[in-house]
Amino acid sequence: MQIKFDSSQEFQIQAVEAVANLFDGQPRLRTDVQFTFGFAAIPNRLDLSDAELLANLNKVQNENGIEPDREFMPIERVIETIEGKERVNFHNFSVEMETGTGKTYVYLRTAFELFRRYGFRKFIIVVPSVAVREGVLKTLEITQKHLRELYDNTPCRYYAYDSANLSQVRQFALSESVELMVMTIDSFNKSTNVINQTTDRLQGETPIHLVQAARPILILDEPQNMESELRVAALAALNPLFALRYSATHRNPYNLVYRLTPYEAYRQGLVKRVEVAGVEKESDENQAFLRLDEVNSEKKTLTARIAVHALLKNGTVKEKIITVKPGDTLEKKANRPDYAGFVVEEISVGNQSVLFQNNAELRVGESRGADKKAVFEAQIRYTVQEHFRKQKRLRERGIKVLSLFFIDRVDNYANEDGLIRVLFNKAFNELKSNTEFSEIESDKVQAAYFASRRTKTGEIVYEDSKTGESERDKETYDLIMKDKERLMSFEEPTCFIFSHSALREGWDSPNVFQICTLNQTTSEMKKRQEIGRGVRLAINQQGERVRDEQVNILTVIANESYESYVGKYQSELEAEYGAGNLPPNPPSARKQKTARLRKGFELKPEFKELWERIKHKTRYNVTIDSQKLIADTVKELNEETIRPPQIVVRRARLEAKDKFFTAIQTAERPMGEGYETMSLPNITELVSAVLERTSPTIRLTRITLLEIYKQCANTIQQAALKNPFEFASIASRIIKNKLADQLVEGIQYEKINEYYEMTQFVDLPNWEDSLIPSPHSIYEHVIYDSEVEKRFVADLEKREDVKLYVKLPSWFTVPTPIGEYNPDWAIVLEKKNEDGEVEDVLYLVRETKDTRDLDKLRHAERRKIIAGKQHFNKTLGVNYSVVVSARELGE
Repeated sequence: MQIKFDSSQEFQIQAVEAVANLFDGQPRLRTDVQFTFGFAAIPNRLDLSDAELLANLNKVQNENGIEPDREFMPIERVIETIEGKERVNFHNFSVEMETGTGKTYVYLRTAFELFRRYGFRKFIIVVPSVAVREGVLKTLEITQKHLRELYDNTPCRYYAYDSANLSQVRQFALSESVELMVMTIDSFNKSTNVINQTTDRLQGETPIHLVQAARPILILDEPQNMESELRVAALAALNPLFALRYSATHRNPYNLVYRLTPYEAYRQGLVKRVEVAGVEKESDENQAFLRLDEVNSEKKTLTARIAVHALLKNGTVKEKIITVKPGDTLEKKANRPDYAGFVVEEISVGNQSVLFQNNAELRVGESRGADKKAVFEAQIRYTVQEHFRKQKRLRERGIKVLSLFFIDRVDNYANEDGLIRVLFNKAFNELKSNTEFSEIESDKVQAAYFASRRTKTGEIVYEDSKTGESERDKETYDLIMKDKERLMSFEEPTCFIFSHSALREGWDSPNVFQICTLNQTTSEMKKRQEIGRGVRLAINQQGERVRDEQVNILTVIANESYESYVGKYQSELEAEYGAGNLPPNPPSARKQKTARLRKGFELKPEFKELWERIKHKTRYNVTIDSQKLIADTVKELNEETIRPPQIVVRRARLEAKDKFFTAIQTAERPMGEGYETMSLPNITELVSAVLERTSPTIRLTRITLLEIYKQCANTIQQAALKNPFEFASIASRIIKNKLADQLVEGIQYEKINEYYEMTQFVDLPNWEDSLIPSPHSIYEHVIYDSEVEKRFVADLEKREDVKLYVKLPSWFTVPTPIGEYNPDWAIVLEKKNEDGEVEDVLYLVRETKDTRDLDKLRHAERRKIIAGKQHFNKTLGVNYSVVVSARELGE
């Protein structure tokens, strides 16, 4: 399997552009050797002033709907260099992308884009763990060919930093190519690390001094794990030019430039939908149930939050969270004599525990009185059943199903008689008959990965809760961490993966469809981290991303109620984003229902006629009107302001502090446009600059670009010669927008000898609260995705003239230059006269939106609708339009 990558995904391009546009106006760097802190290197360099950079930042933030920052939030520290102590200061720009939307791909592509535009070439990818490092290296491996094709074979080297191979560091500093060095934060955050030690292997030099000379750009993967003072100081010690921070859950966003929230990712179908199966023991209040959720120390007061089964006023018993302090009795708090003797004697913050006077003791996350084995067995059994069911359904689609278990203790799986291992083997063997797994032994389908570390010899050592050093099979490690393609192939039998906490960040698989949380309810792992391991869209055996919402459903099998799990998940998101930016609650996996096809629907004459009209596949041709492109671009360019470059004198005062000098800026004065800092470019160089910025996704001839320049107003031409970089940036942006509009406005379709088959319609499993009865549809129920669609179906059912309708399935698409378009509805409508006689039958295709004003829609939606009109109205002769309600059908 070779995973394929789509370079045209708009949300990823926007994230790349957000960072790249920060440096508009920055000249492209040459490969000149320079000396920094006494070392030779080919370094990165930033020539923009802080004022120019802040203006770019605000522009990018406005374009991405982010509140503009009034100032930078730099990191400033004193570091050790070859010349002694020096104060460094570097900016931090953050990109926030929901887990599963291609964050690693985005920052790798951003590095290449920064090289293409500005010549930045030295990058260090800093990661918090071995798991994340292996994931990054794997992405680098599988995107190599894709990025080379996208960026004209840009020379690039990538590698993991290896303290045993310090020649890497020298090559990193002196190389002319793009350098991507992957480092764990722990490899350079201590004075004892090899990188911070003088070594004979570098002729007595200290490796970190070579890194400092290169002025690397830091790409921080999961930077919320690098916020301690020790780790911040370690980042500063690399003397970075600036840092780019990528995460779904920033603790400190610094200067945010792009945000893709969980809500937007969910709404745009960029991640799997999530459902939750809550496994809990009910109607068993006979035992005194206790669970310690939290220990707190505030204002010299120790408290603990404990879950109990409390007696309510109506006589029922229900789980309730109570807050206790030393001396409190649970008998009174729960209003039940079953808790007699449970008097809080001591609350320990250090041990995260509560001791009762009856000598019972609980640690955070522990419970008593609940049948843990029974709950675990039910979770595991349900997970295996779901796995078998989904694999049977998805095999014909070429999709291998994976299930991931998060366990409570390593011992419960690592030992041969571990509770979880025993329960899994039992469930698998009892359920595998009459499935494709019937002839496979349980040990062949399971693998585990726990926390690991690498010894000085490079050997992998796995942490075990008993001994601390229990080696696991290296082949299993490679399969899970390095060979994701093999893991997703049918040739590899492993499909059930077990982990404790090592896979909570940096690892995921597109084909994880079940996540079973056998860890305690109050685990340190957040719900969002658990879900994040399986939200990426599925991949088939050809390495292609599958974008079918009926396929992309992640089931979480939780050891608590659905309401409790979802409540915690939503609380995490609300704490992060505010209540207004949340995705819908994951629906309950226990309330599923299937939208079933009506028997004989394909025999209905009205459906046969409708299908005969709309079933045809087409291909499109686009023609670019060069003269119109030139005119439209020139018109908008002439309205732009291109700032001239100028020389600025900045005055600073030196102050002596702590045995070194600090420069404090006291004044700034622009000296005007008359002071040229470089010779003016000729027209050919100017055209080349624009051409470079419109590549690699758009190819225009130099003649077209030259004509655009020639037709610009004289003031724009002169300004372009004075500031070619800003002109190139503005011109390329305008050209891209105008060209995208032309691609769809001038599109022409023609039928091909292919069409969609009626046999492609199948029953559609979904959750009950997303279905609405539909007597006039070919399905007994219609699956609706929005309130607009729900109202539309209800109104269709109220119209006698609507003979039949169908919500077009996700596989029914129209090709467009900006991606596949899936229209909403196909409808058969009768036109009757005043006597009730049928005069005409209309066969319609309708798109439902909350507005008919296309200018109020997103650019991609508007352009696809324009293409849809050409496909249906012009080529197939089928009436197509956008409607807000069913009242507008005949318009």
